[in-house]
Amino acid sequence: MSNEPWLVVGLGNPGPRYELTRHNIGHLVVDALADEMGESFNKHKARAKVASGRLGILPGGAPGPKVMAAKLDTYMNTSGPIVKALVDFYQIDPAHLLIVHDELDLPEHELRLKQSGGAAGHNGLKSINDSLGTKDYCRLRVGIGRPPGQMSTADFVLSNFPAKQLPQWSVTIAKAVDAISEVVTKGFLTAQQDLHSNK
Repeated sequence: MSNEPWLVVGLGNPGPRYELTRHNIGHLVVDALADEMGESFNKHKARAKVASGRLGILPGGAPGPKVMAAKLDTYMNTSGPIVKALVDFYQIDPAHLLIVHDELDLPEHELRLKQSGGAAGHNGLKSINDSLGTKDYCRLRVGIGRPPGQMSTADFVLSNFPAKQLPQWSVTIAKAVDAISEVVTKGFLTAQQDLHSNK
């Protein structure tokens, strides 16, 4: 296991209008990640908010790697340039970049870890792929399911979670933080195997 730092970016849209929308699940996960580390967010010159700390315990008992949890002060479809700026600023190898994002192609609350791959229609990932010039980074996909009935995809992802569902989403967010902790302390492949076997 490497003790190199990790950059964990939660995708979403800025401002209170979008705070509890499905498209903002990445923001909600990194908020919980910052709480887990006992750290608060500070403004970064790259138009982002970043909370830096150590996460978890390495095998043998040493403190876990340094983790920068980031939320971007830009809209989803222009995420790439800011992610690139943060990667360059912190000198992060793309193998230690983890993007947390909503996933229409997974049932609600299902979590999947993925290394590399295309954007599959996700504008945030497309922007990141274009800016980094590589698809070889880690993703934590948080299932939000498909829109009901004739509801458009855009309206669905930008709608708020129903209030009665928030307790269940809190559990999913906590599981996402656990998965991130395992990625940085035990390695991506081990975390992926554990997460998917416990589906």
